[in-house]
Amino acid sequence: MQTGTIGVTTENIFPIIKKFLYSEHEIFLRELISNAVDATNKLKALASSGEYKGNTDHLRIYVKIDKKNKTLTISDQGIGMTADEVNKYINQIAFSSAEEFLAKYKDKATLIGHFGLGFYSAFMVANKVELITKSYQEGASAVKWTCNGSPAYSIEESKRDHHGTDVILYIEDKENEEFLDENRIRELLKKYCRFLPVEIVFGKKKKWEKDKLIDTDEDEIINNTKPLWTQKPVDLKDEDYKKFYHELYPDIFDEPLFNIHLNVDYPFNLTGILYFPKIKSNFDIQKNKIQLYCNQVYVTDQVEDIVPDYLMLLHGVIDSPDIPLNVSRSYLQGDPNVKKISSHITKKVADKLYEIFKNQREEFEKKWDDLKLFIQYGMISDEKFYERAEKFALFKNVDGKYFTFEEYEKLVKDNQTEKYGTTVYLYATDKEEQYTYIEQAKNKGYDVLFFDGQLDMHFINHLEQKLKKTVFKRVDAETIDKLIEKEEAQKVALSEADQNHLRHAFFGALTNKDSFMITFEALSKDDLPVVITRSEYMRRMKDMSQFAPKSFYGNMPDMYTMVVNTNHPLIDKILTDLNKKVTSELETIDHQIEPLEKEINNLKEKHKNKKDEEIPQTEKDLLKDKENQLDELKKQRKTKLEEYGNQNKMLKQLIDIALLSNNLLKGEAFNHFIRRSIELIK
Repeated sequence: MQTGTIGVTTENIFPIIKKFLYSEHEIFLRELISNAVDATNKLKALASSGEYKGNTDHLRIYVKIDKKNKTLTISDQGIGMTADEVNKYINQIAFSSAEEFLAKYKDKATLIGHFGLGFYSAFMVANKVELITKSYQEGASAVKWTCNGSPAYSIEESKRDHHGTDVILYIEDKENEEFLDENRIRELLKKYCRFLPVEIVFGKKKKWEKDKLIDTDEDEIINNTKPLWTQKPVDLKDEDYKKFYHELYPDIFDEPLFNIHLNVDYPFNLTGILYFPKIKSNFDIQKNKIQLYCNQVYVTDQVEDIVPDYLMLLHGVIDSPDIPLNVSRSYLQGDPNVKKISSHITKKVADKLYEIFKNQREEFEKKWDDLKLFIQYGMISDEKFYERAEKFALFKNVDGKYFTFEEYEKLVKDNQTEKYGTTVYLYATDKEEQYTYIEQAKNKGYDVLFFDGQLDMHFINHLEQKLKKTVFKRVDAETIDKLIEKEEAQKVALSEADQNHLRHAFFGALTNKDSFMITFEALSKDDLPVVITRSEYMRRMKDMSQFAPKSFYGNMPDMYTMVVNTNHPLIDKILTDLNKKVTSELETIDHQIEPLEKEINNLKEKHKNKKDEEIPQTEKDLLKDKENQLDELKKQRKTKLEEYGNQNKMLKQLIDIALLSNNLLKGEAFNHFIRRSIELIK
């Protein structure tokens, strides 16, 4: 067996650091300022333990750009280093002072960095780095460390008035010149450092004077050192949470609906504030609004592996030192702490919603329309969230009343359970377009729910799998007696011949024949003469296909059923008129059809047991000729009936009224309807 030590060639380290230490080069600024924050917090920890006697109340970090010399400098007033410490912590890559310090002062200091690589991120953008540092220790001398991105470095004595460290980056490569731009650095400071616990100064505050912006003598502090999530909820008011929301999202003008203040110290550390925003109709644009921090340092807003997908609709901040600064998706997906955090956030969200529902139901109902999409999304996506949410999820009916699932079942079970034992939940998606159908349902004593959201159809499908012996039907899916079948339907008294005559007449009056089926039902005389319905299954599939553009159902044409009420006096009147005007012509055609049908049947009977090759060609031709004659006569018969329908104003008017009530009468057809209406009134 052979043992040994893996060799590292220092000449190869810096090219790797420069290209691959972090995926985004801009991260260097976060890393260097995090180091400055750690140095400041170390000094504060020494002060609290009595080892440092100086004042630590106003320690700051300064970021400065010198375009002339092409330098970017990060200066702190922290603990500083001696020459020995520079040798120990800077000249040895990945040898961190943080671990050593935390071991000694774990109860007095919160540090960001632990691995000792952050300082070297400077070489991702700088051709040369200078470090001028002076230890807090009494009598310590300042030290200057210089390196040009190779393994060679120099250390020499230097001058610095106070303890702390300056990191000076010489940025000469054209590709990195953006980091000498004031606006770019301010953007990065706002992104990564806006909530760090030590004040960061970048330039001077500006004011307008004589129509131009000029610098004042006051330092520009770019960060909030005490963000709301680090404070105790008992000390905060609703106004504080709203103010902080707009600090996080200055481009959002709506007020948040609710907020949740997270504060967990076991079995993991987690703080944060989550907000329920007013969710827009296109909820995808609301994603990537939760920001992840580690000890107040910004990490990412791509938190899909920490927060369940449906909770991505929330806004706010999560801060956990248990999630390292440099996260990868594979790390997040496999880390047990991340799974615990995700589960805890889900529970806290559900608990908060239930608490508001239980204690402030009226307010909860007022905000339901804004919360509905989020809660439905969660209930569809997560079984555990469904179990929690079914206590506070609401149904809203067309009259604006709200019910829990349990309350609604009690309300409709007796009256809306059909003869087969299934309870039918009726619903509408447009109160104006479906007004007639809603009123018919109400006249029967039925309640109608209102579903006008983009996830409603998916949610309905999900609920039908959850709720026992319950189905959802839109009010225009069938005639009212078929929506909830209580007893055997009344049989249609019309003969088959009369039904066929009316069917062809109705098709003759329709302009879009391919979109309709025509059926006959014996409804009440008080019901409408013509009703249009649309298959619940097909319509629901088409509605859901908007989320799946390649769906088979999305490409299918809209299909409707036109139901003719055979008990209505106007239908009887049309049928009487039809028979009166067309019967003689139909009888003439029928007298030609009858002998033809008899002759065709005889020919078929004669050869029914013969193979095709055994039948003489002359008789085949004769049969085909007779069938063509029959088809032509039937076509003539059908044309006569369709011509009648096309010319009958009353029939067209009844059809157009049915189309109009479903918002299907538009353009030229609507104009014809108006003109015909005036003619019929005269």
